[in-house]
Amino acid sequence: MWLVWIIAFYAVGNEYIIPSFTATVVSLGKCFAEGSFWIAFLNTLLRTALAAVISFALAAALAVGSVLSKAFYAFVKPFMAFFRTLPTLAVILVLLVWTSPKIAPIIVTALVLFPIMYSQLTAAAFGIDQGLLEMAEVYRLPKKVKLFKIYLPLVSPNILSQTGPNVSLGIKIMISAEVLANTYKSLGGLMQEARLYVEMPRLAALTLAAVAAGFIFDIALSQLERVTFKWSRKE
Repeated sequence: MWLVWIIAFYAVGNEYIIPSFTATVVSLGKCFAEGSFWIAFLNTLLRTALAAVISFALAAALAVGSVLSKAFYAFVKPFMAFFRTLPTLAVILVLLVWTSPKIAPIIVTALVLFPIMYSQLTAAAFGIDQGLLEMAEVYRLPKKVKLFKIYLPLVSPNILSQTGPNVSLGIKIMISAEVLANTYKSLGGLMQEARLYVEMPRLAALTLAAVAAGFIFDIALSQLERVTFKWSRKE
């Protein structure tokens, strides 16, 4: 990827279209030295975390209902299809009329992550070995035992394996929404500002920072997956 960047830079020969790698690294160092960058960076991450928590809570509640009732699962299914096909740009434009540039990106990100998390949760729950559930019924295990000895150990590895990619996707959606909403003190807002002033090295540096954040979260959450996998195997 680095070589492609270098080749593209010399092939185009215009820093207003493709900035040089050296200029981007220098600009990234300047960003790290700016307090405004870290404030914007943390604001974007906090909004992404809030959107992910909201999405997971809603998805978990509906997933439980879907597992307990086939009728409820059939009722929810078309709504999930509707949310998956919502055009992000149109939703942001509508939300900017109803809310503010700080709130709209959170709602949009939550709407994108919500059906994805719901599908992952229901798939993990429906994928549990029915023999284990039947055994639990035969031996009349308490609900607490079934929850902590069967459901959570078996579902957690599958869910956490998708958490890193979900958070990375959330960061991408959040920044895109912030750019469209021109959210103040956010990574998207800084990117919009860099675009307006045609500061291509700074724009590329901010993009690298966003990619690095998603990569770090993906790696960190993969460690949690290993822990839950050991728990699942033990139980």
